[in-house]
Amino acid sequence: MIPRRLRAPAPGWSVDTDVVVIGSGIAGLVAALAAARNGTGRVLLVTKARLEAGSTRWAQGGIAAALAPGDSPEEHLADTLTAGAGLCDEDAVRTLVTEGPDAVRRLIALGAGFDLDADGGLALTREGGHHRRRIAHAGGDATGAEISRALLEARRAAGIEVIEHALVLDLLLDATGRACGVTLHVMGEGRRDGVGAVRARAVVLATGGLGQVFSATTNPEVSTGDGVALALRAGAEVTDLEFVQFHPTVLWLGRDARGRQPLISEAVRGEGAYLVDRTGERFMVGRHELAELAPRDVVAKGIMSRMRETGASCMYLDGRHFGAELWERRFPTILAACREHGVDPVTELIPVVPAAHYASGGVRTDTWGRTSLPGLYACGEVACTGVHGANRLASNSLLEGLVFGERIATAIGEDLVSLTHRTLTAARADARAQGLLDPAVREDVQRIMTSHVGVLRSAEGLEAAARELAALAGRTSDEPCVEAWEATNLHAVASAIVAAARLRTETRGSHWHQDHPARDDSAWQGHLVTRLADDGLTTAYEPMRQKTAA
Repeated sequence: MIPRRLRAPAPGWSVDTDVVVIGSGIAGLVAALAAARNGTGRVLLVTKARLEAGSTRWAQGGIAAALAPGDSPEEHLADTLTAGAGLCDEDAVRTLVTEGPDAVRRLIALGAGFDLDADGGLALTREGGHHRRRIAHAGGDATGAEISRALLEARRAAGIEVIEHALVLDLLLDATGRACGVTLHVMGEGRRDGVGAVRARAVVLATGGLGQVFSATTNPEVSTGDGVALALRAGAEVTDLEFVQFHPTVLWLGRDARGRQPLISEAVRGEGAYLVDRTGERFMVGRHELAELAPRDVVAKGIMSRMRETGASCMYLDGRHFGAELWERRFPTILAACREHGVDPVTELIPVVPAAHYASGGVRTDTWGRTSLPGLYACGEVACTGVHGANRLASNSLLEGLVFGERIATAIGEDLVSLTHRTLTAARADARAQGLLDPAVREDVQRIMTSHVGVLRSAEGLEAAARELAALAGRTSDEPCVEAWEATNLHAVASAIVAAARLRTETRGSHWHQDHPARDDSAWQGHLVTRLADDGLTTAYEPMRQKTAA
């Protein structure tokens, strides 16, 4: 049974604020800056490790927006809807693509330095699923690091208080069921250490992804699904969790590779690199009109299919025709990572395989970041705004954090004004059952998910995953610690992913069901919504809302 609350010591310290933002990637930093700018009161930023340690700094390719003279939000909308395989919320996508260009311009005005072309305009590239060059990048392939730098400098200038090395544990709820803060554990010694509580009038989840549920992932070590697990335990709705995107081109480090793997950005293919098998055949040609630049789910499936057909352990990315100058100027980070692992892209093929990369689903929100729990908001990868559908379009993730982080600040301002009480409310006594798993469960969760819930899924494998995860629930611990809390979170999130994947008996987007290889709009054009109650997880199907004629 998944616990409704993590076993933890009683808070030994507390702090009061108006808005607490949990996470310091692009979504969290933008939300915190916008909330402070909008005058919603005191803002506190909480982050699990160091401020710069999340997924944003690892983003290579760039940020997508219709910034070129020949491009338009409508074309960006069309590409996003196509990639999302029939499950995007069109209103959310329209918000993303229409507000996106100005949001990027505000980011530039804040100090983010993007690469320029010979005429002094933004240098734009293409990535998978895009029919236009609309990806702005920085430092060649270090876009995330530059965006993070600019936002962290703005945070410092704004004087927003930060608590680092803090793992969020559970949501605090008041007598009406409204979120009124969080409990957290600060790792270290100082004025605030150990388990404490932050009381707040609004809680923003921007905790990032859940890639660590798999053995091999592009996500950093901190991406253990903490925000999704917290939201589930508090009773919030999560949706579309079965759609975990596997990035098609991750540097293959061998069959036993574990942990964070080096990403080979989609932008490498955008600049003209080819996918080939060991005989040199471009196997994506003929599989999709865009060949190597098809949406990520198509390319990942193409790679896995070719590997199965040939018995190969990996496929290859061929960028030898770029020459040394282009590699060094455009992709210095990737070039260095490959060479560190003994591969020189200038003269050699790059061995690649798909690996867990991004959660298209998450905590369900509206287009203003409001979740199903009053007082709780979510943005970035932890959220499911509806913009990604069954498969995220390349480089829309940074844009989503930028656009919806700003929108959350607007919603919080409006919601706090409408509250009948303007002061902090006390958390109610929490009678939810506590629980905690053995830290060693983490590796077992990763093994189960990698074996049965990867790119290729089957009814037999998903049933085995559900059975094995249920058995792990009995391996409990009475010793609260970071490793045990993370293992418990990973188990909860993995269980929710499997529950949804078992129900969806079709192939759509990043959910590839071998027993049901076709997309079935008549039965499955809708969302799977998961909730956690005292008697366990429930997952229910909700058909897509049909647009009414104007």
